[in-house]
Amino acid sequence: MKDGFVRCASAATDIKVADTVYNTVKIIDAIRNAAGNKAKLIVLPELCITGYTCGDLFLQKTLLCEAKKSLAEITDAVKDLDITAIVGLPYTVNQKLYNCAAVINEGHIKGLIPKINIPNHSEFYETRHFTQGRREIQYIDINGESVPFGANILFKTTACEDFVLAVEICEDLWTALPPSTAHAMAGATIIANLSASNEVIAKDEYREMLVKGQSARLYCGYVYSSAGYGESTTDLVFSGDNMIVENGTILARSRRFKNECVYTELDLERLVGERKKSNTYRITGDENYVTVMLNMKATDTELTRHVEKLPFVPSDNRKREKRSEEILSIQAMGLRKRIDHTNSKTAVIGVSGGLDSTLALLVTARAFDSLGKDRKDIIAVTMPCFGTTDRTYTNAVNFAKSLGVTLREINIKNAVMQHFSDIGHNPDVYDVTYENSQARERTMILMDAANQSDGMVVGTGDMSELALGWATYNGDHMSMYGVNAGVPKTLIRYLVDYEARRTNSEELKKTLEDILDTPVSPELLPPKDGQISQKTEHIVGPYELHDFFLYHLMRFGSTPKKILRLAEIAFNGEYDRTVIIEWMRVFYRRFFTQQFKRSCLPDGPKVGSVALSPRGDWRMPSDASSQIWAKELETL
Repeated sequence: MKDGFVRCASAATDIKVADTVYNTVKIIDAIRNAAGNKAKLIVLPELCITGYTCGDLFLQKTLLCEAKKSLAEITDAVKDLDITAIVGLPYTVNQKLYNCAAVINEGHIKGLIPKINIPNHSEFYETRHFTQGRREIQYIDINGESVPFGANILFKTTACEDFVLAVEICEDLWTALPPSTAHAMAGATIIANLSASNEVIAKDEYREMLVKGQSARLYCGYVYSSAGYGESTTDLVFSGDNMIVENGTILARSRRFKNECVYTELDLERLVGERKKSNTYRITGDENYVTVMLNMKATDTELTRHVEKLPFVPSDNRKREKRSEEILSIQAMGLRKRIDHTNSKTAVIGVSGGLDSTLALLVTARAFDSLGKDRKDIIAVTMPCFGTTDRTYTNAVNFAKSLGVTLREINIKNAVMQHFSDIGHNPDVYDVTYENSQARERTMILMDAANQSDGMVVGTGDMSELALGWATYNGDHMSMYGVNAGVPKTLIRYLVDYEARRTNSEELKKTLEDILDTPVSPELLPPKDGQISQKTEHIVGPYELHDFFLYHLMRFGSTPKKILRLAEIAFNGEYDRTVIIEWMRVFYRRFFTQQFKRSCLPDGPKVGSVALSPRGDWRMPSDASSQIWAKELETL
């Protein structure tokens, strides 16, 4: 359960209606198999000991007594397993029959949770047999042990501080105020739902929406198990639609009509991290709840869940297309408002033939189109100097012409050489002064060109550069509106590619494709044999790694150790552990030391869940110490 990962299982077993002996064998097998697959928690369907479709047989004492005996048999059979199992059965309390979930752990029944909302509509008629459960806890005797009975039970363990389990049953989720809402507000991080949801056309889609939506609203893991093959088909068919969902994302789902068990790991630290960030997510406390401790061994959890290596980029093509259009629209709308508000006649932007300035110019063209302004009022300025290659220069020129904007070329070599002379710098010394002088000269030109044309400077720097401080302070770091400030480098490539594929201009498409194929570089050092000599990712590290580190640091507050663990899975076969650690140290060092650049950023639109604006998502002292992070990195 290291790093807050808990392996869970959701299973639908084969059953025979009212055959508790047969069903018990299948349930025990399922629990043993789950334990063998290192699951710490398994959830089985509603009323799985008897079957959900028993009808009036639920009123037969023989069936109820046998169900109770089966519960005792299951509890004893799995007592030596390091797993908590939740099974469904009918149970009589104070002469009333309840639809219940029993939580089993190390040979004990730790709690009995009744269904709160009893459906009596359409194909359901449960009130004919079952009494509505209550939230309040009473204690009942089961096999000589005092067991809490009621909905308001939280199950915890010393093996994982973020493990807090609560239970609801089927219809409870489909109501206006599901019990799981109160459970989560009391601190539950995992909700188990024992269900018997029959199939009709498109019901699976609605069921998925409910489970995903509830887990997203509650920042919780939701383990949903539904009855499947073996239930009576007199009038209904059940498919065994089992899901394990985390914060609105399905991590594992069974095939319907197959009675499968699915496994995955819930990241409880991640969920708690989300809750910490949201001040509108109020933990009301567990005063009205009974806490029950489960015995679990604090073993390492082997991760089988998929870890995205590009967390800012949707892996699904359709989602990526939709996301690309949405991001470009957000950027363009932000710039449009700023141009409109300032009554700027022009937009001035430095173009280098690189990805960032390419995206910024594409966004600016969109903004002008939406305002009904002539693209000729977009002034694209190319400023070749010592490091400019023919390839990037040509691409910058062709790109500007293809978009129909005004192109200005201002060679800055003489101006920079004069500056070197003024400050007494040797131009043969390729140090930070040599590089930054070019960046600041370019910024001065852009600012003054904007003044000349009654316009504003559109910034090109992206979020990944801001995270690493890979920008010249008061050079390319500065603008009047930074359209790329919320876009990480790994995503920019896909946005430019999206625009390349949707354009009707073959010339523009060809230019964008070559820009996409060009190595990322600030081009501040002289070329070698006409080729780019200064490749950013050789200096600061691969952006796909840095964006991965940034996402998990910012979004969930994950520790370096946990980020490394996830990175090793995501980049398996691409980067070994030593390389990942090397660049992680670079990331943390630069992230802390370069905060002063982020503390005075120009305005720019937030486009995703991670942002670095000092006025919004990230307010960090510029002189904060990184010592405790560095100390942990040294132990990796």
